[in-house]
Amino acid sequence: MALTEYKRKRSFDQTPEPGPKVKPSGRQLKFVVQKHAATSLHYDFRLEMEGVLKSWAVPKGPSLNPDDKRLAMMVEDHPYDYREFEGIIPEGNYGAGTVIVWDEGEYGSMDHENEATKAQEKILLSQLYKGDLKFVLHGKKLKGAFALVKMKGRGENAWLLIKKKDKWATDKDVTEKNKSVKSGKTLEQLSNDKQAKKWISNKKATRSSKKSLVKKTPKPVLLTDRKTKSVKKKSSR
Repeated sequence: MALTEYKRKRSFDQTPEPGPKVKPSGRQLKFVVQKHAATSLHYDFRLEMEGVLKSWAVPKGPSLNPDDKRLAMMVEDHPYDYREFEGIIPEGNYGAGTVIVWDEGEYGSMDHENEATKAQEKILLSQLYKGDLKFVLHGKKLKGAFALVKMKGRGENAWLLIKKKDKWATDKDVTEKNKSVKSGKTLEQLSNDKQAKKWISNKKATRSSKKSLVKKTPKPVLLTDRKTKSVKKKSSR
């Protein structure tokens, strides 16, 4: 799918997010989960397919407990380079807020990981369109088999993210591991990091984006300055 919707929602002279470029990895398929403090806190779950990242917003975040069925709302495709994005989306832009790379790694089609990447991708795309996607994650926090199942009667975009029963399944809350696997920072630490506002996703902010990120503070007028100006006015009379 083209990145038309992704492009339509963003002004790239005002946000440090990567541009809408289709770019397949050419190797093992990648996945990323980004923790995003926007209007409401959620986790963006993204799987590489067809040179873009198929994306779902998961309000409660992923779970390693097979008994949990986490709502996952499918959103627009994101560019492949978005998997590296960590930083601050400025106020006034779509999705404004702080983003960290909560987890990342490679993934494959469940029961087909021994096949070529292209063959796996074809299977995954077929399952995606049927609304029953099965895959295996090899992340730092998320490991093992998962499923994304489209919900019936809940609209076009409502899915469920479910952990399959395997050796990686546990009832421990994996979201308690709240640091980025990229920078080692929490959302709060990154949002307070002044350098993060200037250097995001391994690229310098443009001049226009710098203007949108940095507010100029007016120079304070001291009481002594006011008195001096008043004396000068009187003496000039």
